[in-house]
Amino acid sequence: MTKGKQQRQQKRNQDRTILFYKPYGVLSQFTKDNPNRSTLKDYIQLPDVYPVGRLDWDSEGLMLLTNNGRLQHLISHPRFGHQRTYWAQVERIPDEQALEKLRTGVSIKNYFTKPARVKLLPQAPNLPDRNPPIRFRLNVPTAWLEMTLTEGKNRQVRRMTASVGFPTLRLVRVSIANLSLEKLQPGQWRYLSSAESKKVFSVNHSLSYE
Repeated sequence: MTKGKQQRQQKRNQDRTILFYKPYGVLSQFTKDNPNRSTLKDYIQLPDVYPVGRLDWDSEGLMLLTNNGRLQHLISHPRFGHQRTYWAQVERIPDEQALEKLRTGVSIKNYFTKPARVKLLPQAPNLPDRNPPIRFRLNVPTAWLEMTLTEGKNRQVRRMTASVGFPTLRLVRVSIANLSLEKLQPGQWRYLSSAESKKVFSVNHSLSYE
């Protein structure tokens, strides 16, 4: 093995990248600025890993944390347009007109959202119970949407569904690019495999894993 390859292999061994299933009510940061809210520090004790993007405290699901600056740039920079898929439980059952508006774009906070993939799920997804549970209104039905975006504006999914008249009650991010929540439960994390890292980097040859 050449010296250059040895150095690259050593760097990979030092890389720490993890997938974390953030529970409801956890801040996407390690510092505590509210004594009543949990932070990443309550679940992750690895040194020198930092969140790639954010997930609102009242949302659940997949977070990526890493000490790899190239990976952080590739996932978070808007120009790469990585897909992020969410399951959103909304009040009432959206009709096709509302779904089409979400697909083509809606105006939120003086911004028009990019086209998105949106579909009505035929049944509730198999998810762990939320703690605390959402507040149901007995006379108001709910539905689940699957929404795949290529951008991540502040509270975007919630603002999008509200703009077409269907407020979000529960929001779970289930995937980022080719990475998913598979085999994780709320509060659990696992290391990103070498194969997964290569798949993420392969979307842009100028930032290839090699």
